[in-house]
Amino acid sequence: MLGSRTPLILLVTLFGFAQPVMAEGVIDATADANVEEPAEFFLKRKVGIARFSNETVSGTTFLVDNSGDRLGKQAADILSARLTETGKFLMFERMDADNVSAEQMLAGLKEEGVAIDYLIVGSVSEFGRSTQSESGVFQRKKTQRAYAKVNVRLIDVETGRIIFATEGAGEATSEAKKTFGAGTSAGYDQSLTDKSMSAAISQLISNLVENMTNKPWKSYLLAKEDGDYIISGGPSQGLAPGKQLVVYENGRVVKNPQTGAKVSLPGKRVATIEVLTSFGEDEFNEISMVSVVSGSISKSLENYYVSDK
Repeated sequence: MLGSRTPLILLVTLFGFAQPVMAEGVIDATADANVEEPAEFFLKRKVGIARFSNETVSGTTFLVDNSGDRLGKQAADILSARLTETGKFLMFERMDADNVSAEQMLAGLKEEGVAIDYLIVGSVSEFGRSTQSESGVFQRKKTQRAYAKVNVRLIDVETGRIIFATEGAGEATSEAKKTFGAGTSAGYDQSLTDKSMSAAISQLISNLVENMTNKPWKSYLLAKEDGDYIISGGPSQGLAPGKQLVVYENGRVVKNPQTGAKVSLPGKRVATIEVLTSFGEDEFNEISMVSVVSGSISKSLENYYVSDK
């Protein structure tokens, strides 16, 4: 009997406790399964959102706040939250005062020393709600529906031109049923307003983000210190020690006779700089110390700008 059990014991010994042997040059895929890939490096653009206007009939009804417009504020708040979630933008708003125009917002930020890249203005162009009830022999059903349409325009602050415009529409519904008197009763569902607005903004957010990230990131030389330079921006915008940037000399500004507008010609690449360290408490006052890796900066600092490409 012992002899017949020996092969079984031998098999368990060979296969039950054998360690995997990897051929030379073959990498075990499970060995690095928990190693995280490095996060994508992205320099954040500075974006301002002006108060949205409410162009709907609902603006004169119960969908208002003390300033006379709740729908417009909702749309601006949702858009700001969505853009912040992408991690690609620093958001600036002026929601603390009533009827703040785009021009007033830009002037206020300029007084605080904040130079934004883009300004978003928009409006709620359509909004509506409806309630539908259906009654049968054994069942009653109530359906509430909200519909919203939002329009936005993207302004390049440097040129003052509208570079992109889009719109998004969204709908939200809720339903309540009763069968033989049992079920749920639904009162006015205020959350449908928020949901329809959120759905409308979700429809346009991708195109808006794509247009704002197409333009190269830009910063400026502020001062020279012991052979190194100080530029605007820091960790909040994505700058980190070792990051290399490009310095350009400003191109000439010429007038386009066809449109009468002033056009800045492309700048000339003059130097490469590398971030050494950053200072500042938040995005309003962050600065970074950089050193010149190649090239030279020979003119007054206002003749240059810094870019990521």
